[in-house]
Amino acid sequence: MTAARSNQRSWSASGSFAGAALIASALSLTVAGPMEASAASSGSPRSMQTHAITFDPVSFGDVPSWADDDHLAAWKAFLASCGPLLNTAAHKQKPADARYNQNLLDVCNLALTDARSGDVRTRQQARRFFETHFRPHRVTGTQSRGLLTGYYEPVMKGARRQTSLFKVPVYRRPPDLVNMVAESERGAKSASATHMRKTEQGLQPYLTRAEIEQGGLAGQGLELMYFEDPVDVFFLQVQGSGRVELPDGEMVRISYDGKNGYPYTSIGRVLIDDGEIGADAISLEALKAWLRTNTDRAKAVMWKNQSYVFFRELPRDSANGPIGANNIPLQAGRSLAVDTTYYALGTPIFVDAPALTHATKSGGFRRLMIAQDVGSAIKGPERGDIYFGSGEKAGRLAGITKVPGHFIVLLPITHAPVDANADGEP
Repeated sequence: MTAARSNQRSWSASGSFAGAALIASALSLTVAGPMEASAASSGSPRSMQTHAITFDPVSFGDVPSWADDDHLAAWKAFLASCGPLLNTAAHKQKPADARYNQNLLDVCNLALTDARSGDVRTRQQARRFFETHFRPHRVTGTQSRGLLTGYYEPVMKGARRQTSLFKVPVYRRPPDLVNMVAESERGAKSASATHMRKTEQGLQPYLTRAEIEQGGLAGQGLELMYFEDPVDVFFLQVQGSGRVELPDGEMVRISYDGKNGYPYTSIGRVLIDDGEIGADAISLEALKAWLRTNTDRAKAVMWKNQSYVFFRELPRDSANGPIGANNIPLQAGRSLAVDTTYYALGTPIFVDAPALTHATKSGGFRRLMIAQDVGSAIKGPERGDIYFGSGEKAGRLAGITKVPGHFIVLLPITHAPVDANADGEP
């Protein structure tokens, strides 16, 4: 990448203040402490003095393959975030840094206006929208290497009632389940209990996966659907949503509706550490094959992951796709699960992952994506989980995705004019 413009200085951000540096790049900040930042109107950012990651302004010309991307697809994904984000703001469910989110909401309102007027219909118009309202920032100073994985929406056969074939239940959200953090922050704050159980004695840890699967919730009428294979149910919970084909052929969609509050444990890592599967051979299909081959040990291994997910059935009129955080509809190939310690939901993030060659026809993965989901295993400023879509093909792509990558974050410009000769203008 070439050097950024001389009047653009770097930003620093610390997870300790939940992305406080992620304010529009046109603001000027004077830092009195990690939680104190005052806005001025000079139009150029100053360095925020923290020990954590830095967001360095760059030009769009510095973004690898920026001109080759399908900006219209990215704009449609961004637009899909705007309604849910504005609805969240209207109900005053504001994340830690309200100023950055307000800047993002301002751009959302502009996007909705453009959608109503039909001003953005082509790739070139969508590209101009992003270049007009955002400025790219490279993420530097991270303690760990960027990592990208994938997830998908499985399609499974199931039934509403238990039968001789469909015996394994998934459960509705229990009425005694209490959120300790907002669902949009459960990934960032998963080191401690994200959910608890309300009892007469006060809040208590919820039942573990093992306790639930041994009948801990039986007799309460919480069974939502039944499935044939406990391994498929385990990975349905890992993915967080699924499409279900009922015996009469009806297709319904179920989605995440809370969890028991325990941190996620990777059973892939458990099997690697136990010498059961080599680190170079691990994949979703390899995990499933091991569990189905070693049926006598599979249950104990799956119970190592104490986290257990509850589901709800989506209404038919809103079941055109799976739902991410804040009820944002996910977009295949454009939705990214992120750590909301660093990024507000709805933030456009350009993913640069040249080693991800199996997901595109051209080889390599350089694409503008939108932060639309979270996950207990998604931790770090350059840790992302790519949503690949629904069904077996998407599952195959997701199951073999584990590659290094880097983020270039687009932060809103709301208090300064855009340079007339901005680099990368179409």
